[in-house]
Amino acid sequence: MTARTALQVIADHYAASARHDVAAMLAEAATDIEWTEAAGFPTAGTWVGVEQIVDHVFKALVADWDGFAFTLERLIDGGDSVVAIGGYSGVHRATGKRMQVRAAHVWDVAGGRIRRFEQFTDTLLVDRAAR
Repeated sequence: MTARTALQVIADHYAASARHDVAAMLAEAATDIEWTEAAGFPTAGTWVGVEQIVDHVFKALVADWDGFAFTLERLIDGGDSVVAIGGYSGVHRATGKRMQVRAAHVWDVAGGRIRRFEQFTDTLLVDRAAR
């Protein structure tokens, strides 16, 4: 059996995301995965390990946003690095304001495991929906 490529690993992550399957989204994460959310984003910071990612990113977003989602438009294959381009959407629960913003994600995969994630997005647009 041949090893899965980084592109396949990340494509599977987004397929699981579309199904709202958090366990499958992180099934191929390294135990010490580093997950960086952009400064100014509601879940900003670098989180290490699946437990921190779930607690500080996914649970927080679901708590604050109705229908929060990332819609993938395309993946760019860079070998062990993959770039995802798409956008976030959702309605902030406290303000009722809708958010729609472009985003890019940079992924590093080694040995079939997701090692790093970094988010790039227009945090001002997200902040405006939350105020």
